[in-house]
Amino acid sequence: MAHTQSAKKRIRQTIARTAVNRAIMSRVRTFRKKVAVAVESKDKEAAVAAYNTFASVIDKAAKRGTVPANRAANYKSKAAKAVASIA
Repeated sequence: MAHTQSAKKRIRQTIARTAVNRAIMSRVRTFRKKVAVAVESKDKEAAVAAYNTFASVIDKAAKRGTVPANRAANYKSKAAKAVASIA
């Protein structure tokens, strides 16, 4: 176990940061699934609405640094392609 004050503080900070990052990633995964479900049901309006919300969530996660910027762009690109594939 850590003995110095700075090491103890780093442990506290890591625990807090991990909790926030987990919550953010959970939200990202939830909205990715919502886009996938909307695309699967072939409901264009619902898919576009789900995509817009997902894009906002993933951009915020990328801005914060929880998700790397390129991964966020990749997720958005795949989701947009899926939404566009609905006739």
